[in-house]
Amino acid sequence: MDPSGTPRGSSTSGRSSLLDSLRGFTLSGVRIQKEELRKKITLPEYLRLAMREAIRGKDASASAVVRFHEAARAADGAEPAEWPIVVFVNSKSGGRHGPELKARLEELMAEEQVFDLSNVKPHEFVQYGLSCLENFASLGDTCAKQTREKLRIVAGGDGTVGWVLGCLGELNKQVTGPTVPPTGIIPLGTGNDLSRSFGWGGSFPFNWKSSIKRTLDKVARGPVVRLDSWQVLISMPVGKKLDTPYSLKETEETPLDQELEIEGELPEKVSCYQGVFYNYFSIGMDAQVAHGFHHLRNEKPYLARGPISNKIIYSGYSCKQGWFFTPCSSNPGLRSLKNILRIFIKKVNSSKWEQISVASSVRSIVVLNLPSYGSGRNPWGNLKPDYLEKRGFVEARADDGYLEIFGLKQGWHASMVMAELISAKHIAQASAIRFELRGGEWKKSYMQMDGEPWKQPINKEFSTFVEIKRVPHHSNMVRGD
Repeated sequence: MDPSGTPRGSSTSGRSSLLDSLRGFTLSGVRIQKEELRKKITLPEYLRLAMREAIRGKDASASAVVRFHEAARAADGAEPAEWPIVVFVNSKSGGRHGPELKARLEELMAEEQVFDLSNVKPHEFVQYGLSCLENFASLGDTCAKQTREKLRIVAGGDGTVGWVLGCLGELNKQVTGPTVPPTGIIPLGTGNDLSRSFGWGGSFPFNWKSSIKRTLDKVARGPVVRLDSWQVLISMPVGKKLDTPYSLKETEETPLDQELEIEGELPEKVSCYQGVFYNYFSIGMDAQVAHGFHHLRNEKPYLARGPISNKIIYSGYSCKQGWFFTPCSSNPGLRSLKNILRIFIKKVNSSKWEQISVASSVRSIVVLNLPSYGSGRNPWGNLKPDYLEKRGFVEARADDGYLEIFGLKQGWHASMVMAELISAKHIAQASAIRFELRGGEWKKSYMQMDGEPWKQPINKEFSTFVEIKRVPHHSNMVRGD
C-alpha cells in the first residue's frame, strides 16, 4: 500500500472479470422461474404494439397508434405489468453474444420490448415510445400511466448505456412529466466500467442464459441511485472539421464561461462541439492508442472477436505507438502535454477558477467520474482520510459533483498503475475544468470520451478550449449488488 492509501490487489482489478463469471455457477439465492418472471415484466399487448407503431411511424399521436388505446378501452382495459422493463442491446457487441442475448431476452419477455440498436435508436424510443405511453395516460388510461411511472430500462454494454442515458437526459428538460426511468446494465462490452461501478459485474458470465433471468429480476427490484453526468464543450478555430464519435456533436457557437478570462487573441470564427460523458475524458497518449485500436478494429473486424482478443490487440497497439519508449523519441507528439496544455479548475468547495500546473513527465491526463477505469482498475485509489485532508480532496463518489484528475507518464508507469502496483499521479479534484491547447511543433492531439477517441487538430496561432461542467440533473441508475 502506498502513502495515499491505495490498496494493492484491489477487488476492482482485472481478476474480477473471471470471478464474476465463476460466480454464475453458484446455486445460491432463490431460483427464478421463467414463466413467473415473464408474466411480471411483460407489458400488455396493446401497449407494446402501440409503442412499436409509434416508433415505426415516428408519430406518437397518429390514428394508427391511438386505435390500440381505443381497442383496449372497449375491451375493459388491461392490467399493467408488475415490473415493466424494456431492453436495449447492440447485437454487434460482445462478440457472438449479441445476437444470442437478443434471442434469449425475447424468450423472457415480448419481442417488442427488446430493441436492437441497429433498428431502433434510444432517442426514437424516448421521443415516440415513451410519448405514446404519456399520450395514453392523458386520455385516462390508468394502465399506460402506471406502466410509464414504473418503467425500468436495461442496456447491454457501457457504450449502449451511455447512449441510452444521454437520450433519457432530454426528459429532464420537460417542465412537468413522469420521472426519468432508471437504467440497469448487462456487462456485454469490453471494459464494462459503468457496469462494475453499479454492481453489475465486469464480464458476461459463462452461464449467461440463466444469469439473464437474475439480471432482469435485479433490475426490477434493485435500488435506484444517482450518477453525475458531465458536459463537454470544445471551442476551436474554424478549419478542418472533426471526425467526431457519436457522443460528440457539432453545435452552434457557444460561449465559454465568462468568469474565466481568456488571455491572448481569439480567432474571428470558431467551431463548437458538445457532448456528455459519464465515466471519463482524457487527453494524450492513452487516447492516441485507443484511436489507433479503433481504426484497426474497423479495418480488420475479424481480429476483434470478443473482450479477450480486444485486450490483447489493445496491449500490442500500445507498444506499437511508442508509449513505452517516449523518453527516447524525437517525435514532439510523444512528449509532455505541458508543451501544449494549460489547465484551469474550480477546486473542491470553491467557485473561483485557478490554474494548476502540469508536470513535465505527464503524457496523458485523465478526468475520471467513476471508481472504475480501464476494465475495473481504480487509478485514483481508496485514499486515506489524512491524505484527503492534506490535498484538499473529498472521498470520490459517482454523484459527488466532482471529477478526479490524474496523470499517466510513459507506458511503463501506466502499466504499473493499471496493474495496481502504484497509484496514478494525483493532480486535482474539480467541479469544473477548462483545458487550453496551443500548438507549436504539435499539429494535433488525441482525446477520448468514455472510450470513443478522436484526433483533435490544434493551432499554433489560436488556442483550442475544452470546458467540462456538470449537467444540472443526475442520471438514475439501478444497483445490481
